[in-house]
Amino acid sequence: MIGRIRGVLVHKDESGLVIEAGGLGYEVKVTPEDLASLPDPGEEIVLHTHLVVREDLLALYGFDGRAGRDMFRILLTASGVGPALALALLSTLRPAELQQAVAADDVAALSLTPGIGKRKAEKLLVDLRPKLGTLSTISAPSSEVVKVRAALESLGYQPSEIQVALEGITGKGTAEEMIRDALRVMGRDRGLTDA
Repeated sequence: MIGRIRGVLVHKDESGLVIEAGGLGYEVKVTPEDLASLPDPGEEIVLHTHLVVREDLLALYGFDGRAGRDMFRILLTASGVGPALALALLSTLRPAELQQAVAADDVAALSLTPGIGKRKAEKLLVDLRPKLGTLSTISAPSSEVVKVRAALESLGYQPSEIQVALEGITGKGTAEEMIRDALRVMGRDRGLTDA
């Protein structure tokens, strides 16, 4: 399983992107939101990934954070949901919005996704309700996390780097403490600290 890729963004368009890592170019399908948040080609990026292996398909799906990948994996366990439909759902609703829609039995929200009508949405709600209770990583960000993200963006860090750093810290303490911890994590990932 390929769970995470760090490499140089070579190409991106509406059909996906290509990341070069270890001398290989990986084609990765992503949501439009994740695609828009990526830097220009030539920059280093980090994506959380899920590899789909089938008799006639070998495809890599990438997400800016673990929450998107985890939700994608849960969606794949639902009856009648393949990778294309799971990605379409995550292109319409963010992971936290999708979890809220399932918790609220919001058929209309799920029906916003192309290819999902009222009946399919109702079936998805039945399939997903018990599975989403175990997904603790998806929640609305605290105001402190929002401040940390904004501060790191103002320092020039990419959204994918920030997401990795936020996942590497405890998420506790003041915004200032979390910024320091995130900078330590990012410095360690780049080999800039002794830690």
